[in-house]
Amino acid sequence: MTEPGTPRNDTITVGSTGTQSSRRGRANLRDYVSTCREFSWDAARSQLAGLPGGGLNIAYEAVDRHAAGPGAHSIALRWLRADGGVVESSYADLAEASSRFANVLRAQGIKRGERIGVLLGRCPELYIAVLGILKAGCVVAPMFSAFGPEPVRQRLDIAGAAALITSEPLYRRKVAPIRDALPALRTVLLTDGGSGGVDLPAAMAAADPDYELTPTTADDPALLHFTSGTTGRPKGALHVHGAVLAHIVTARFALDLQDGDIFWCTADPGWVTGMSYGVIAPLCLGVTLISDESEFDARRWYRILTAHRVSVWYTAPTALRMLMRSGDTLPEGTDLGCLRFIASVGEPLNPEVVVWGERVLGHPVHDNWWQTETGAIMIANFAATQVRPGSMGRPLPGIEAAVVRRGANGRALVRDGTIDFAGVGEIGELALRAGWPSMFRAYWDQPERYQRCFVDGWYLSGDLARRDGDGYYWFVGRADDVIKSAGHLVGPFEVESALMRHPAVAEAGVIGTPDPVAGEVVKAFVLLRSGVRPSEELRSELTAFGRRALGAVAPKQVEFVSSLPHTRSGKVMRRLLKARELGLPEGDVSTLEGAP
Repeated sequence: MTEPGTPRNDTITVGSTGTQSSRRGRANLRDYVSTCREFSWDAARSQLAGLPGGGLNIAYEAVDRHAAGPGAHSIALRWLRADGGVVESSYADLAEASSRFANVLRAQGIKRGERIGVLLGRCPELYIAVLGILKAGCVVAPMFSAFGPEPVRQRLDIAGAAALITSEPLYRRKVAPIRDALPALRTVLLTDGGSGGVDLPAAMAAADPDYELTPTTADDPALLHFTSGTTGRPKGALHVHGAVLAHIVTARFALDLQDGDIFWCTADPGWVTGMSYGVIAPLCLGVTLISDESEFDARRWYRILTAHRVSVWYTAPTALRMLMRSGDTLPEGTDLGCLRFIASVGEPLNPEVVVWGERVLGHPVHDNWWQTETGAIMIANFAATQVRPGSMGRPLPGIEAAVVRRGANGRALVRDGTIDFAGVGEIGELALRAGWPSMFRAYWDQPERYQRCFVDGWYLSGDLARRDGDGYYWFVGRADDVIKSAGHLVGPFEVESALMRHPAVAEAGVIGTPDPVAGEVVKAFVLLRSGVRPSEELRSELTAFGRRALGAVAPKQVEFVSSLPHTRSGKVMRRLLKARELGLPEGDVSTLEGAP
């Protein structure tokens, strides 16, 4: 890692071609400085329709407002089946189906404010259920469908979920074994019928297609997103209906969503990204949302981008790196002519991926930063500005960010009651001025833990970063991932990104290993590109390559691996690498999922 303020080779910009320049006039955020100066959340609320009788409800903003206007028959959801079939739903279709679902909940005795678990893969029933739950004034508790029974039990138990919607196979494998341990769970709704719960298709068919929305307000609970980082009891981050304003604003500014767009967010709706930007934001903006039932497959993904004329694509760095591994030559028939904007989320984006995107896909990949707790994108590289590979970008209009110094106890430094801000280039903890609309309002039943996240009116993210002289932010690492070696703070992400610049390296995971002199030394686990064989010569070459790029904090050890452990959301599981290195018990890795 370079010393703070030292010029770096990753501050180069991309996207400065004539094609990029010609797109700038059409971008939603055309003048960053003046927009930030003039923006206010109060003025932005004019973008919301609001309930006819007063109040605010996410589902109304997402579908009912469109169903009552000229967009009623526009395609809201295009679901791509694994077998190649396509199922389309208009805004009017989703409005009616979600009203039927809300009536089913009412018939089952589900009351306003109760939490309802959603354990489904990407399928139309998931979107209908989420919208229906919100219409009923209940709280959506999304869960990743690949979870095992124990993570499901933990989340349903912590939420005190009164109901669960899932499929019969998922119920049989993941819920039936732990049902007796969930006394609060009164009702299970099965999307395909079967034993163990309510036959949802039959109940929907019998339900009234009209539903008078429960009059929720901006401060009423709407979403309970679980995040557990890498260890410990899951935390339930509570979000309110008013968060929808941030979803809309950030989707316009950070993702550049515009009228007529075909939008594909590859994140699973069991995570906050898949819910905020895979369900809520695109529907609120009236665009067509692509939802793919299948998991990652490079050729299938290129076919989807081509056949469905995707214009805005929001995906994960891991997926992009996997596309890189498949080669720079796109499959025959690939046509990305409709693709206008690519963004990435879920983990820091390596600079090499940004450059590869422009070279191979025709567009740089725009990184952005946010967390489950923030509820929406906070920092981003924007469509009308050049991308700085490796940077998270700059704060969105309405968001005030800073880097704060940390004391020896790992907490933010406060002097005379005021938080101590770091200087330009100095590494510290990334913080946000509290009060944006999608800021989480609580950790469910953990008030003290929630209060510890705030100091002097600032939310402390737990991520280490630095800010350059132009106001761009650069991710260093999670506070508990940073390696302390011979007095240096070494961010694993920066080392991984440096190694990925070598043509033989597909991906890397970096940890610190104990050393009696330096405290820790940097070790890299390296996954090689297809066709490259590991050798001692290559190991020496990578070590020397790292020293040239990083100096004294380059990896001292390089180990070649056939695979790297990832969380369900695609992050490299450094803690698992460290546990294996130290010979520690790995534990139940199914709980080490880490949300984007």
